[in-house]
Amino acid sequence: MVKFRSFLTAAVAGVAALTGAAQAQTAKPNAAYVNAPVMNRIPDAQKGSGHCGIFETCASTKIGLGKGDFMVRLSGVGVLPQDRDSSVRVNALGHLNNTHLSTTNQAMPELTLEYFLTDNLSVDLIATSTHHRVNAVGSDLQPLNGGSRVLDIGSAWVLPPTLTFAWHFRPHKRFNPYVGVGVTAMWFHNMRGAGALPQVGGGLTKLNSGFTGGPAVNVGFDYQLVGNWFFNADVKQIFVRMHAWAENKDESLKVRVHESLDPTVVSAGIAYRF
Repeated sequence: MVKFRSFLTAAVAGVAALTGAAQAQTAKPNAAYVNAPVMNRIPDAQKGSGHCGIFETCASTKIGLGKGDFMVRLSGVGVLPQDRDSSVRVNALGHLNNTHLSTTNQAMPELTLEYFLTDNLSVDLIATSTHHRVNAVGSDLQPLNGGSRVLDIGSAWVLPPTLTFAWHFRPHKRFNPYVGVGVTAMWFHNMRGAGALPQVGGGLTKLNSGFTGGPAVNVGFDYQLVGNWFFNADVKQIFVRMHAWAENKDESLKVRVHESLDPTVVSAGIAYRF
């Protein structure tokens, strides 16, 4: 009996010793585990910050514009013909020295595509089409036009695609002014005669114009608003000399016009960089 008690006491002491050692081992962290580097761990403050919204400026957003950037711009554009150096001739009256041409202003949307060849040099193409009315104005018209000094010749749509090379002064800056030079081609379409003057065969029902083109210069700036969105303002001066002619139904009345149309094109809009 004494031996059994001695054995039981020794067994209990052994179990207690093993339990204490296990607890001590659990309480003491493994130094190798603690000192090991933690790979691919994302700090809590940065979780969910990997996505940059389309209307956000993030750390990865490039400031300003430079080589390889491609821009699409939508603008509101005003086309303001200057009507310089116009010449009007009517077959019934000859050359009208005291008469000039007057073309109405017009505003329309405009689409522009632009690519940066270098940090400073870009090339862009604008496309829009505007509708204008054309009048001959002068005292020479009074005998023909019932005493009125204004003869309504007709109306036309104009498509003036313009290719421009621009030099940007502050690449990779939010505010980036530029100057440019280019060329314009003008197509006149959907042309309609005025259809007035019944006393001379039903009025000017036929209106035509030849294709024309010329040089263009411009000045403007881009300003980075947020993310890849930019505001643009631009003024172009285009130099084109056009010729047009209008006739009445039986071609007894013919009006021929030559003039330096020379429109000033003013635009402002929003662009996105891809």
